[in-house]
Amino acid sequence: MTAATHSPLFPHDPQDPHEGRTAGYGQIVEPPRDADAVLEGLDPEQREVATALHGPVCVLAGAGTGKTRAITHRIAYGVRAGILQPGSVLAVTFTNRAAGEMRGRLRQLGAGGVQARTFHSAALRQLQFFWPKVVGGEMPRLLERKVQLVAEAAARCRVRLDRNELRDVTGEIEWAKVTQTVPADYPAAVAKSLRDAPRDAAEIGQIYGMYEQLKRDRSVIDFEDVLLLTVGILQDRHDIADQIRRQYQHFVVDEYQDVSPLQQRLLELWLGDRESLCVVGDASQTIYSFTGATPDHLLNFRTRHPGATVVKLVRDYRSTPQVVHLANRLLHQASGRAAEHRLELISQREAGPEPVYTEYADEPAEAETTARRIRDLIAAGVPAGEIAVLYRINAQSEVYEQALADVGVAYQLRGAERFFERKEVREAGAALRSAARFGGNDAVLDDVVELPSQVRAVLSTSGWTSEPPTGSGAVRDRWESLAALVRLAEDFVRAKPSATLSDLVAELDERAAAQHAPTVQGVTLASLHSAKGLEWDAVFLVGLTEGMMPITYAKTDEQVEEERRLLYVGVTRARLHLSLSWALSRSPGGRASRRPSRFLNGLRPGSAVPGSRRAVAARGGSFERSDAGGIGGGAAGVGARRKRRGPVLCRVCGKTLTEAGEMKLSRCEDCPSDMDEGLYERLRDWRAVQAKRLGQPDYCVFTDKTLMAIAEAVPGNEAELTGIAGVIRRKLDRFGADVLAICAGEEVASGAQDV
Repeated sequence: MTAATHSPLFPHDPQDPHEGRTAGYGQIVEPPRDADAVLEGLDPEQREVATALHGPVCVLAGAGTGKTRAITHRIAYGVRAGILQPGSVLAVTFTNRAAGEMRGRLRQLGAGGVQARTFHSAALRQLQFFWPKVVGGEMPRLLERKVQLVAEAAARCRVRLDRNELRDVTGEIEWAKVTQTVPADYPAAVAKSLRDAPRDAAEIGQIYGMYEQLKRDRSVIDFEDVLLLTVGILQDRHDIADQIRRQYQHFVVDEYQDVSPLQQRLLELWLGDRESLCVVGDASQTIYSFTGATPDHLLNFRTRHPGATVVKLVRDYRSTPQVVHLANRLLHQASGRAAEHRLELISQREAGPEPVYTEYADEPAEAETTARRIRDLIAAGVPAGEIAVLYRINAQSEVYEQALADVGVAYQLRGAERFFERKEVREAGAALRSAARFGGNDAVLDDVVELPSQVRAVLSTSGWTSEPPTGSGAVRDRWESLAALVRLAEDFVRAKPSATLSDLVAELDERAAAQHAPTVQGVTLASLHSAKGLEWDAVFLVGLTEGMMPITYAKTDEQVEEERRLLYVGVTRARLHLSLSWALSRSPGGRASRRPSRFLNGLRPGSAVPGSRRAVAARGGSFERSDAGGIGGGAAGVGARRKRRGPVLCRVCGKTLTEAGEMKLSRCEDCPSDMDEGLYERLRDWRAVQAKRLGQPDYCVFTDKTLMAIAEAVPGNEAELTGIAGVIRRKLDRFGADVLAICAGEEVASGAQDV
């Protein structure tokens, strides 16, 4: 393997975990024997990328098409063929993980001397190297976390910010700096960009200006300053710019659709008047515009470089034809400039199961059935770590955390804290606990009797309001968490009308305790944004309703189209199994007022193509309205083509059933029942004892509909009992013996086993 040659602009970093290692794969891999061997195993388009070593090159690479493989083999081929000197190449990407992966692959290919860095890492090392020459003395200290200084700036401006507002204002300052917007111009820039600022724009501009003043006073810089200062030096000092250009003669930029205006300016200064540049990106995966990222530089590349070589990578090695077909159809409905440059992917994998579209009566049913399907996949041999549940906002995680815990499936949260471990949830729990203990002496609860109203009153002191805040960010996330607690209180009192605030606190403690499992490798729960760059064998896209996908605050056409691209990113994370689902109401028995996401129109079987009145045929997926079955045909059908499920029919009159409760019973509510009334009453009495012993509402043991179904079926063994909707494994283990004994006419002791 070629020894690394360290540039003076990038001195050896002994703390870099990738230095001196073989890509972190745990074993030494022999590099290809020569340049031609580097090209072995590449498809025709990847080979075209690898051999296009001169002039500007633009690689339009769709999801799963092997773009990292193509560009690393391109660099390695140039190095091994003697066309590129390792020390003259700078490969730039956006995350340390991606840069580390690129360095590892290059070492495996015998091109270990190539620098692979993030924009910030490359700029910081150059700034450190040239600062003594340009300014003299030591470079200002780098501010690792700017939040504290932003807080001080706000205080000096007599603006009070809570923790979440502080994070959002800090994000606004970062956006302003990467778009090269000075404090005085911030309000106008926000108005022009139609950006939802978390506070008054003039107020944020004032805080921004004070923040910059404090940095100057204390001789500190932040990460955005690293880019700004490097740009300033290269613009003002042509001798230094020439030195860098002599050192680096060839540039590769990955994820080019995510470049900000400031990063693009730095890249232009690195290049000078040369065109030895290769960029790689996909406009259809632009989902970070709120951070200043824009696909315009990718889309305008051929205009700026008329003689550029353009290569499209469309062979998808990640996903099955069924998943790829859905992804392509999703983008066919897109509009706007990015949509004009969409790539039509072609799957290179064998056929797999069709995507499953499922409509649920309510969110708990959606979460519970999703959890059961995941359990079935794991039982069929799919590793838990190869399964993901993806949602639009982090506040949606709680119901899936609970559902997976109920069926005994381990999970891990990516990009978010567990619901009951979030700071605002813990603070809200403490406030509710205090109010429950001293409610009679709490002025907040004066003249407030109803439990949900009490909860709203208490949480209003923690930031909950009847109307959600505008825009996205931490303030919105905090509100969503508190709103979830308000909804939980509403559901709780609906099931237990006599419940008190103390009862609700006990319920919250019970729920929190059930989720305090040690952190283990398990099913991934993640927002769609945090799933970018990852992939799994099975992906469940949940909560796909209007107002959530697209999100309510996506107002402009471009904001809506970015939401569509976000869903596209979610679809293309799946290798084999893909499930898309939505719920018509928030809670059981609620009004079915929700609609499936507009993005699914023309995709889900039976839906109308946008702009037409004709419903499409049931092709390219199966559509369910029940909560039964498993993705890809359940445990027995994993890896096979999914059989389409027909409508659920009443076993008495044959009518199609649409309500979740009726589907549990397999009959219409008003059809004659052969239920054993005596058995039903005995089951209800037993349930009341269990619920009291556990300190939970009755429905947490079994719902009325489940008890009715048991009383109608009168199961004689575990197999028959588990065939009843609502009897999950956890409840079978906990209550199954009692239920079967009651069905057999036996007496059951009131002191059932502890749980």
